[in-house]
Amino acid sequence: MIKTIDEILKRAADASGRRMAVAAAHDKDVMEGVCEAHRMGIAESVLIGDAGKIEDIVAVEGLLGEFEIIDSSGDIESSRIAVELARTGKVNCIMKGLLATADLMKAVVNKETGIRTERLISHTMFYELSSYPKLLLCTDGGMIPAPDLEQKADILENAAITMKNLAYEHINAACLSGAETVSGKIQSSVDAAKLSEMKERWAKYDMNVIGPVGLDLAISPEACAHKHFSAPGCGEADILLVPTYEVGNAMGKALTYFAGAKSAGIIVGAAVPIVLVSRADNAETKLASIALACIAG
Repeated sequence: MIKTIDEILKRAADASGRRMAVAAAHDKDVMEGVCEAHRMGIAESVLIGDAGKIEDIVAVEGLLGEFEIIDSSGDIESSRIAVELARTGKVNCIMKGLLATADLMKAVVNKETGIRTERLISHTMFYELSSYPKLLLCTDGGMIPAPDLEQKADILENAAITMKNLAYEHINAACLSGAETVSGKIQSSVDAAKLSEMKERWAKYDMNVIGPVGLDLAISPEACAHKHFSAPGCGEADILLVPTYEVGNAMGKALTYFAGAKSAGIIVGAAVPIVLVSRADNAETKLASIALACIAG
């Protein structure tokens, strides 16, 4: 069981033969993480985009000649090439560079040439907090704006698969809502209750699923005791399933900016993990996300 971001980095560095395709790699901020991943032995990268600009960035990093560089005519072609490398097994993961997320994802989900699978594509983000004894995975704060019950079940299953790929044996998941009471006026509470009842679906992951619960009952044993709330895994969540994109997005930013959390995030559900970092993410987050993608697929 991985408990820290540093452990993600170490496990990725200990792995071998990982290759990543970076679409539109002519971006200094993105390349900062890519170059550090190269130095640490986490991933060898194929850099796709404006070859001249890429070479200038790599030269400043002192790594000219260390990467395979593929010149492309624009963002759409960069995305197509990156996805093709993944589809043919030449890379283990993809990273978004200086291009629109929509351009990359169109190539990913293309019915003829993409890397879509039967799974829903969703976002998973690990957070390390000094106030919590292990990593928290928050999902989905980046892909599905307002998931219905079936999509929430798929999102939760994607998170479970990701954690199993990181050698988690037992998992506690909490389906968040405003409170632990089910109300027909609050769809998130209804969905959470139904998700917690899908015990056969979660058994193969050795995963307890509770809900609806507020955040306090998901992560605080003291709150559970105070409110006389009891359920397997309550107060000890590994996974927080949020009801909407806005909740996950706001929670993630709050953890980062108010609580100083370290983080690593990837898109899962496609044939390979996809690193989609924000320009506001620091170099540490970019590197950690690359490392996560290298070991979570």
